[in-house]
Amino acid sequence: MSARRKAVIAIDHGTKRCGFAVADALRITTKPLDAYHGPGDAPQLLDAVAKLLVERDVDVFLVGMPFNMDGSAGSRALDVQRFVAALAARFPNVRVIPYDERLTTKAAEDMLREAGHRGLDARARRDSWSALVLLHDWINSGEPGNG
Repeated sequence: MSARRKAVIAIDHGTKRCGFAVADALRITTKPLDAYHGPGDAPQLLDAVAKLLVERDVDVFLVGMPFNMDGSAGSRALDVQRFVAALAARFPNVRVIPYDERLTTKAAEDMLREAGHRGLDARARRDSWSALVLLHDWINSGEPGNG
């Protein structure tokens, strides 16, 4: 018997901003959340994540891993691996699942444009919408790593 499934928070980690998106426990509703603006290695980022947990019953952090198109680790992979380790240490009761984020930014930009967001408005939403694309891809792929 498996335990009751809980919400998932997807994170698009960046050096200057981190985007967040959430899926409910049943994976019916997904939505982008407000982005964190600040250094990706700052303790305040983990504080921002802690605030998201206060508002939701979460058992998975889905973190976008930057891979190159050939599948090799991208230049920012080490930064993201450090963030994954910090998340796991600070929130030991939440599973951290790294997941391939290739093409999420492009897909998010396309979605934003289709939704009528342009310029600075689109730029401000891009990171969290990238997290949303990551979340949708993971759910549609059968939630790999969540077993």
